[in-house]
Amino acid sequence: LLCRGMQASKNKNTEEAEPFYRLSVPKQKTSSEIINEARNVLRTVRTRRPFTPTEDHRKLFGSGSLRAPQNRPPSVFSLHASSFDLAESRPVSGVRLSPLDHKPMLVTFAKDEDSSVSLPKPPADPAEVRKVSSARARLFRRTSQGNFLSAKTVPPDQNEEKLDSEEPAIMSNLCRSNDNCLAEQRSYTPFNDESKQLICKERISRSEREDFLKGTAGKFLFHLRGESDQMKKPGTSSSWPRSTGWKRRVTGLEDETRINESEEEEIFWHIKILPILHELEKVEDNIENLCLACTKLYQALNEGSMLGKRCKRRSVLLKTLYKLVDIDSDPLCLKLAKIILAMKVDGKNLLSVCKLAFKICRNEKNDSIIQNDRLLDCLLEVLRTEDLQKNNEALLYCMGAIKFMSGNAVLLNEMVNKGAVEMLLQLMRQINNIKENDTHFSNLGHLLVQLTATLRNLADLPPARRQLICSGAVSELAVALEQRVNDKDVCTYIVRIFSKLSSYNDFCAALADCSRCYILFLALLKKHQKQQDLVIRILFVLGNLTAKNNQAREQFFKEKESVNTLISLFQTYYELDLNAQKWYHERGGEGKNLPKHPSEAEDVLIKLIRVLANLSIHPSVGAALATAHCVVDLLVTVLEYKSVDDCEELVINAATTINNLSFYKVKSSAVQDKKLHIAEILLKLLMSNNMDGVVEAVRVFGNLSQYHEICDFIIQKKIYKFMIALLDAKNQDVCFSACGVLLNLTVDKNKRALLMEEGGIGKLVDCLQDFGPADWQLACLICKTLWNYSENITSAASCFGEDTDTLLVLLTSLLDEELALDYSLDRDLRDNHKLYWEREFKPVAEKLLDRIQTHLSFLPTVTITPF
Repeated sequence: LLCRGMQASKNKNTEEAEPFYRLSVPKQKTSSEIINEARNVLRTVRTRRPFTPTEDHRKLFGSGSLRAPQNRPPSVFSLHASSFDLAESRPVSGVRLSPLDHKPMLVTFAKDEDSSVSLPKPPADPAEVRKVSSARARLFRRTSQGNFLSAKTVPPDQNEEKLDSEEPAIMSNLCRSNDNCLAEQRSYTPFNDESKQLICKERISRSEREDFLKGTAGKFLFHLRGESDQMKKPGTSSSWPRSTGWKRRVTGLEDETRINESEEEEIFWHIKILPILHELEKVEDNIENLCLACTKLYQALNEGSMLGKRCKRRSVLLKTLYKLVDIDSDPLCLKLAKIILAMKVDGKNLLSVCKLAFKICRNEKNDSIIQNDRLLDCLLEVLRTEDLQKNNEALLYCMGAIKFMSGNAVLLNEMVNKGAVEMLLQLMRQINNIKENDTHFSNLGHLLVQLTATLRNLADLPPARRQLICSGAVSELAVALEQRVNDKDVCTYIVRIFSKLSSYNDFCAALADCSRCYILFLALLKKHQKQQDLVIRILFVLGNLTAKNNQAREQFFKEKESVNTLISLFQTYYELDLNAQKWYHERGGEGKNLPKHPSEAEDVLIKLIRVLANLSIHPSVGAALATAHCVVDLLVTVLEYKSVDDCEELVINAATTINNLSFYKVKSSAVQDKKLHIAEILLKLLMSNNMDGVVEAVRVFGNLSQYHEICDFIIQKKIYKFMIALLDAKNQDVCFSACGVLLNLTVDKNKRALLMEEGGIGKLVDCLQDFGPADWQLACLICKTLWNYSENITSAASCFGEDTDTLLVLLTSLLDEELALDYSLDRDLRDNHKLYWEREFKPVAEKLLDRIQTHLSFLPTVTITPF
């Protein structure tokens, strides 16, 4: 800002002291030297992060979405039991076996101990077969139309098989006691179209049923061999390996569709599951009881390892649950959604249950019950396992439900703990792999909106921020931004993520290292120039990058059309702001109708000018911007049409940027060309009641006062008196800036006497005493000003007046290292203080003290008082 050196006279006969001032043609300095010097002169600009209001209602797409309603999935829809596909809930038949080359037979395992169990023989009379077939048909109709859980429950796929009356078959007797609601289930093996169902008829005594209920029914259960390689020749016996616990036996031919239900599973089903399903069928029962039954059902299924697709009776279970969806109760639907998702449904049913979860989470009042029921686990599992392209609509509503959950602080923390960040980034990678020519590309954009909105909420948590950095979120977000440049909603959410995270140094450094981010930001600014919410956040991110990283300043500046894009934006929003002001004043708006500031247009200009201010910190970029008349013109325009009372931040940012650019003494400097005009418009800011604005104006005068024209202007407008008055502000920054202007005025011999007016010398000495030990740069600046002022000194008393003795004692004390430096400070701070004390303050202060002592008519007694 001000003088940086002292030129000692080499005249051997007389002391010819040169004033402290910046040379008009300074010697060439290295970039590091310029940057180090500029730290005390050039300043980055801070600003508030753009505010994003919370939506009044939870929606799939926010109120600011540009998606047309007809082109986006709905947030509100009706959901009933009919929304689910009952046929889809049945286990898939799987691969059929080849016809057997021998007549199948039943195998019994126990002879002696199971003598009470007799295996019936096939009826010889074809009429009996037809009778049985007719009974089977009636049974199927009754099961499909009536109670799912009647005592005569049959395997779910059995109604699709037809029994050929010409083949012998055996119909199992379905028995049900009055004391319980258990139904014996039949083991069956699917054959190909030409093979027939083999059905076993059981005759169970009352005592055996009691044993069954006690869990000892294993002695009379039998197995039907389902695979040809397990079949023995007629007349031979075979023993089958038994399952342990409640685990199921899987044949391994295809997948979960080739499952043989073990006897243990059958017993568990009858004892644990079936009674709960009967309880759920009592629709007239109250909601609380139904919720309790659902809780017991989930626990029982989990205990019996029946969750997922392995449970053979899965269709009966799901049909019962689907019927309950018609009951209008969010707590109950939450329980149902959790169980249905845990049963790993797919297709239409997966979509419907995800919509059900979405509907529950859409109501903020349900957050408390969602926290207690672990629905989040089920939804995250859907994201992790389901096929992206096959189930993109189901994933959309699943992701929408998770987005709603992320609006709750407790659930948000739970997401982080469950690894949701990495899971979401993995899903984003999959979406990014789908190219624009793919038919799913457009629909996946809807999903990406929900995903990025969730990441935006997660970015509030420190653990999530660390995971985002470690997981390479910057590159993935940049890819998504590049691919979806035409999708304003996706772009806005990604930029919101950057807006939040770029406020933190570690993420800002990672973003600065992403070279293509600058190109992307410029492309977005050009494409969505009038989308204020998007533009302002991009500018905020660029402001953060250029505030903290010198390489980012250079890289952004070197991008094609970077400055021109900023100027174009300025013109757009400057005109919008002018039109708004004109419209307001034409209607005589005053008082309560005063528009809120900053307005949307003003906020964009604030962020835009901040980018320019931060760019100007870089030596070469700052020098180039100083010569850009279009840039300086727009800054001057702001100071001309805006007062600090209209929009404080905008005006101060413009003044700060002019101050930064005025630091560079380069050929064809636009600041130099307009220096008088700038000084004139700064008078309005200087005389305002806004102290921040006053300080910024003084800083600009500090740089401009190196020119004789500006010094004359300061004298002419009596600005120097204002600068002397500011020394009483008792504020380091204010005193530093004001002292800088006074220092440059004292370069002119004809203007030095002005310091005697308004008690200027005494105020400089007071500032030295108040701030010297804490701010050696300010102390150095004061000494330089007094050195220039006393160049033609003949007597210390006549030069400094009544402040001579105080100044003498003060300089002596401040030059004593033990008294001046506080060694109780931490090591780094002490070393920093000592560096400035030795390099800046001490050389100037010693010469000033020597000059005063040389021109004393007598030497007073000096008492040194420690600070």
